[in-house]
Amino acid sequence: MSILATSHHHHELPDTPYNLWMRDELADVLDLPHDGTRVEIIGGEIIVSPGPDYAHNVIVRTVNEGFLAAKLMNSGFPWRCVQTQDLNLSEIHDGYIPDLCVLSAETDEEARVAQLKKVLPPHLEFVLEVTSPSTASYDRLPGKKRVKPTKWNGYARVGIPYYLLVDRDPQAAQTTLFTEPVPASGEYRESMTWAFGEAIKLPEPFGIEIPTGEWEPWQRGQG
Repeated sequence: MSILATSHHHHELPDTPYNLWMRDELADVLDLPHDGTRVEIIGGEIIVSPGPDYAHNVIVRTVNEGFLAAKLMNSGFPWRCVQTQDLNLSEIHDGYIPDLCVLSAETDEEARVAQLKKVLPPHLEFVLEVTSPSTASYDRLPGKKRVKPTKWNGYARVGIPYYLLVDRDPQAAQTTLFTEPVPASGEYRESMTWAFGEAIKLPEPFGIEIPTGEWEPWQRGQG
């Protein structure tokens, strides 16, 4: 299930969706339950989605563990992970909640000490999104199901260097790493793809391998 409030509904809100999201008031204005439901601004639209299922969370955990294992093996490993962190894309007035954010150790410490509620794109080196049936079209490249800007466009627009998209659609069941963002056009120039079951080999500056043997597509008819 997902709820979409498009721009023609904005006059019903006491402020713009982005401003309400920035003040952490949007969920209350929409009277959303406090049960893990997420509210994001994607392409200027309010997107509400339920909390993810367990298989989705296992994928996020596996990627997180890949970074953690590298840190445990090498105390100088410079990357840290944080889950479900609000990301303020102030340049385009969007607000996302990536499944996983990767920051440098230095930036991670600065954000922790400052007790940031929302991080900014320059803080991040890498983001992960795992698709769900109700929101997959918002994570992918624009297509038939959504021609307006998606997170793929937004992450490129604000210059996030690496965007890892795990697509659980049974017709895809693949992972794609997008690189070389072009902020002017909101596109990524390069990508590399792995099927489920293949180990993901993240290039430098990460240089880690992530197993995908436990990853499962969502069940047909799920949504």
